[in-house]
Amino acid sequence: MSIRSILSHKSDEVLTVHPQMLVADVVAILATKRIGALPVIEGGAVLGIFSERDLIYSTAREGAAALSRTVGEVMTSPVICLTGDESVDDALSLMTRRRIRHLPVVEGARLVGFVSIGDLVKNRIEQIEQEAEAMRTYIQTA
Repeated sequence: MSIRSILSHKSDEVLTVHPQMLVADVVAILATKRIGALPVIEGGAVLGIFSERDLIYSTAREGAAALSRTVGEVMTSPVICLTGDESVDDALSLMTRRRIRHLPVVEGARLVGFVSIGDLVKNRIEQIEQEAEAMRTYIQTA
């Protein structure tokens, strides 16, 4: 199964932020939307990702002053991206090796989606359940 097939089951809307936005404002978006990360975009290019971890690390270093910084100053960059053609298993492997939970999906230089490890694990569980049901059906009819 490809990343493109995962995106086909998600909303086409990808929330993004600009590197000049204040950390406090982006944290409010994360909290309101109940999400863990957002891609940071400028001029159509993915510059980085701002995640809960970035907030924690910057707050540990600077305290409350981190909220007055720009996202571009504290985001994770350079960003690792996927293409729609990559497999779910390869993406899961990459996320596990690199210890990351969110990946932008790009076609050329254009952002076309954003996947979380939760999206990929959910898909993998659905596949396993379908395979198990197919085996049960096969055994019952054999």
